[in-house]
Amino acid sequence: MFPVIIILFLCPVTSFAQTRHTISGYIRDSLNGETLIGATVSVKGQSKGISSNQYGFFSITLEDGNYSLICTYIGYRERLVELKLDRDQHINFLVVPKSYQFEEVVVSSKKRDANVKNAQMGKFTLPMEQIKSVPAFLGEVDLLKTVQFLPGVRNAGEGSAGIYVRGGGPDQNLILLDDAPVYNTGHLFGFFSIFNADAIKNVSLIKGGMPAQYGGRLSSVLDVSMKEGNNQKLQVDAGLGVIASRLSIQGPIKKNKSSFIISARRTYIDAIMKPFVKKTSQFHGSGYYFYDLNAKVNYIFSEKDRLYLSGYFGRDVFDFENSKQSLKINIPWGNATGTLRWNHVYNQKLFGNTTLVYNDYNFTFNAAQNIFELKLASGIRDISLKQDFDLYPYTGHILKFGGIYTYHKFTPSVVSGKQDSTIFKPNNAQIKYGHEAAVYLQDDWEVNEKLKVNAGIRYSWFQQIGPYKIYTTDDNGNRTDSTVFGSGKGVKNYGGLEPRLTIRYALNDETSLKASVTRNLQYIHLVSNAG
Repeated sequence: MFPVIIILFLCPVTSFAQTRHTISGYIRDSLNGETLIGATVSVKGQSKGISSNQYGFFSITLEDGNYSLICTYIGYRERLVELKLDRDQHINFLVVPKSYQFEEVVVSSKKRDANVKNAQMGKFTLPMEQIKSVPAFLGEVDLLKTVQFLPGVRNAGEGSAGIYVRGGGPDQNLILLDDAPVYNTGHLFGFFSIFNADAIKNVSLIKGGMPAQYGGRLSSVLDVSMKEGNNQKLQVDAGLGVIASRLSIQGPIKKNKSSFIISARRTYIDAIMKPFVKKTSQFHGSGYYFYDLNAKVNYIFSEKDRLYLSGYFGRDVFDFENSKQSLKINIPWGNATGTLRWNHVYNQKLFGNTTLVYNDYNFTFNAAQNIFELKLASGIRDISLKQDFDLYPYTGHILKFGGIYTYHKFTPSVVSGKQDSTIFKPNNAQIKYGHEAAVYLQDDWEVNEKLKVNAGIRYSWFQQIGPYKIYTTDDNGNRTDSTVFGSGKGVKNYGGLEPRLTIRYALNDETSLKASVTRNLQYIHLVSNAG
């Protein structure tokens, strides 16, 4: 099927006698230099158009002639550029934000229009200005709470930051922060999400018809992009809420070339409660708090090369003390992510992005009573390398292809202890290692004004590797034998093809019919321990 599609769009290239030229560039906010995701560049008076990718890049190929290009984006003023196209051209659009009042109207109108025209099913794009307009809980703007208002999405229960999307479980959602998977999305035992609104630029939720570039989960994709930082002037934002305060600093390192953003948030529940707990109380010293730190820096080397470095670090810390029983409990847990990305424009039709991701989640339980100490730890650590390409062969086709490799390290539970001078370190760590990889190809093909097809194929593979030991037991559970796998040796393999197909047929300017069929494979699952 897919070779046929490729042949179909390659063959007409030789049949056109008229010369074609390509217009490419970036779409940015004129006030702070932020690239705009999903902005539209269209030809006035024609149905031809293109949307900017995740990094604000666009490319459109047209025949020789005079054109009026219109750049539009939710909440921004329309930008019109007149040009004579007789050669390849590079154009950067700088668009101006509208006032908040006008933005409300545009959001509603554009959203319906995009849903009718695009082949993608069940996709919602939420700019942070729209999320911030939703009433905040205890003064904290919560991204995941806002997403739960969307159709087909509900929360995973009171006091939980997880979401159920169209019947899928919380572990079946692929949640990304600047391309880094996030395994734990909640603070305060699930009442708040880890996403600091001051550091977030854009949020996209895909509920159905998952494109081929995404995989590893069955239900949905929540793709969160951090701000790049104001490259025009220094900007400081601060907020004081009922339970938390936050501070964000962003500005240019070199104007129009490099910028940074640092955003921090911390609760002061422990500080608020401290005066109400007397020093003579047996619970003096108990408390809870969480904090987040987002940071990002980028540098534009040229119109063809740009480098991004972003990171997130967050922790919840729960302390409990009972002086009468000489009991102390300390429970820290949280995520740490790091993303290094290099954008390169190979030519006006080919855009590439190379991504290196580090992701670490840890949970630790520490308890001490008199001379006895106990520690329980678990976690997940990933290192990923990903290469993505966007190819714009000519108007009507957008090809996306690439691959990803991830090295996993799972630590389900490690128990250790100490009593006086005696240290207990039983050999109970069931650390598991794994390789996960995938390659994909996708074509977003506008056949004509009424028919649009998004067809893709993905092949994914997962392998558990050693060191690992499998025990053979008898009917009574006693170990009788074992099989040992050395470091790097394959234990078990999984894999398969994941076809993706979405079709849109437009009945008129306001109505379209859509259908999709996808196959997804998920290799990592959440297993709950009830006791």
